[in-house]
Amino acid sequence: MISREICQRVLSKAVSTGADYAELFAENTVNHAISMIASKVDAIKDGVIAGAAVRVYKGLRSVMASTVDTSEAGLIRCAEQAAEALGQGTAEIDIVLKERIFGDIHPVKIVPSSIGNKEKVTILKEGYFAAKDYDESITQVTGSLMDVDHNILIANSEGIYAQDRQVRTRIAINAVSDKGDGAQTGSCAPGRRMGLEMFDFIDPKNVGIHAAKQAVTMAGAGYCPAGVMPVAIDNGFGGVIFHEACGHSLEASSVAYGRSQFVGKLGEKIANEKVTAIDDGTIANAWGSINVDDEGTPAQKNVLIEKGVLKSYMIDKMGGRRMGMASTGNARRQSYAYTPTSRMTNTYIAAGDDRNEDIIASIEYGLYAKEMGGGSVNPVTGEFNFSVNEGYMVRGGKICEPVRGASLVGKGSEVIQNIDMVGTDLDMGQGMCGSSSGSVPTNVGQPLIRVSTITVGGR
Repeated sequence: MISREICQRVLSKAVSTGADYAELFAENTVNHAISMIASKVDAIKDGVIAGAAVRVYKGLRSVMASTVDTSEAGLIRCAEQAAEALGQGTAEIDIVLKERIFGDIHPVKIVPSSIGNKEKVTILKEGYFAAKDYDESITQVTGSLMDVDHNILIANSEGIYAQDRQVRTRIAINAVSDKGDGAQTGSCAPGRRMGLEMFDFIDPKNVGIHAAKQAVTMAGAGYCPAGVMPVAIDNGFGGVIFHEACGHSLEASSVAYGRSQFVGKLGEKIANEKVTAIDDGTIANAWGSINVDDEGTPAQKNVLIEKGVLKSYMIDKMGGRRMGMASTGNARRQSYAYTPTSRMTNTYIAAGDDRNEDIIASIEYGLYAKEMGGGSVNPVTGEFNFSVNEGYMVRGGKICEPVRGASLVGKGSEVIQNIDMVGTDLDMGQGMCGSSSGSVPTNVGQPLIRVSTITVGGR
């Protein structure tokens, strides 16, 4: 994208007023999306994001400037703007860039841009019509097939010169069912850091059926009763409860500024001993995986909580400066226009040794949250509220009737203390996580777990 020699000159200009660190981030990203509604293709969209940003540090001060002009002259002007904004001084860093190749554990067999729209539409239609034809109560279906080819370059005054290419593919089907007692929605949206070979093992028809079945089930359900009760939360996207209720509170963007429920608790027991939680950016072809983060630090596997004990935070360079700790490879940004900060990659509760049937059998009266939805959280206090997309009552150790309108309300530091059973069937779910550095792809995951007591919102 940009030669090592040009990057070196740009960084030298960036530190010319006394910065103690400088970074150049450049990207060229191609997005492609096909959407369907009303049984026909609604839109085919292509988008390109191309530009660069120069960021400089001096102590705990930081300035970033960005540009769409990636010529040498444009980049030098961008570096001058960042340097002037930082302050007056003289350069004290001799910058010598050495190329780093971090390797690629995410092989791509079929690059989406090499395949025509006709084949992509065929894939999307399989999922769409599988949902539409599932049941006569299905009143609406929408579908989309998205792929992105994200190419980045990072060069910094520590001598790093590295590039990464991130190809991702995702299909999403949403279905609406109405049985006369209010419409209910079902959805399914698997994605991977790979090309169209994803559909060698993810059947688009099954994606559509999953979305439609969930909508039909919830349309025929009564309302969930409210109260404090044990809850079993299923695997896959069920991991969103840890991601939101605890994960954000373990990011340096919260911890470094004292705005986290887990500040100063490294080495302390913060969760039930059944809980081991991990953020791992190195999982092959996983939706949230990276080879190198957006500051040039290699991706790594970070054990956040081990048998209930807090072991690590997720740290970017600036957060690390404030905390006196090294980066953990978690600096991420949506694009060059955003300043990177500490973010999750693939974050999950590790598999335990409890059998699923024993977890359900242990609940005399409670809720089985088969699939979680969205929600909100305050990372300072850890207080959260999440919807349950698909839920069932549990009575006498058996899963009974479906219930709609359920939500889970609590506090992150309390819910991880109350996870007292952890199953063996670890699975992941895909999502887009929004924060100060924009929206980035993240995986959430867990096996089936039991929360011994939590507030369930309902009627």
